[in-house]
Parts: sequence; structure tokens; C-alpha cells
Amino acid sequence: MRKSDKKIDNQLRLALTDVCDHALECYPGFEWITHAVDYDSFPKSLRIVCVFDAEQQLRHFNHQGHKTALLAHIKRNLADVGIVLNNIDKQVSFDTETACQQQHNGNWALRLNAAIINHKFH
Repeated sequence: MRKSDKKIDNQLRLALTDVCDHALECYPGFEWITHAVDYDSFPKSLRIVCVFDAEQQLRHFNHQGHKTALLAHIKRNLADVGIVLNNIDKQVSFDTETACQQQHNGNWALRLNAAIINHKFH
């Protein structure tokens, strides 16, 4: 990883940590957030995954209209560190612990790699 890539990754990590802390307080069932990126085509390649505990909690989150607010929070936090996402709806996805357990035996590395490669997000 180049020095410039490390700097961007640190900025991403800090911005997304703030998003995670906010989401943990505001959205029942929210568990964690992660990202993957190919720095050779950054920021277009950035993929962010927000993970909830169960499908019911994710459905409730969507039904309450919280997705728009969380996406705005992510976009704002990234913009604050100079990272602009032009296609946030395609770059941020939502998933659940239960779906990972059922479909990938709880192997998040395998699930995230498959989702990022295939762009299959909830």
C-alpha cells in the first residue's frame, strides 16, 4: 500500500468509525460497518457495508426511513475528509449477521468478497 493510500485509508476508517458510533446509538440492531476499496480506482471502487444483527431489524430500519439519514451521515462524514461519493446508493450496502450465518456459515470474509465482486447488496 502506498503512503497516500494509507492516508486515505486512515481517513476512511476515522470517518466510518464516527458513523458506526452514531448508528450504534440510533438504530436498534445495528452492529458494525466495514469497507473495501481498490485504491487504483478510488473513490469509485469504495464499497461500504453496514451490518445489522437480523433481517427483522434491517427491515424495521428501512421501514422507519432511516436508510436515507444514515446514507447522508456517511456522505457528510466522508466529504468532511475530502472523499466525495457520486453514487452512494450503489457504494453502500446493508447486510445482516443472520444472512451471513445462513448463506456463508458466518464467514464474513467470504461473504464480503463475494458481495463486492458481484456487487450483490441488499
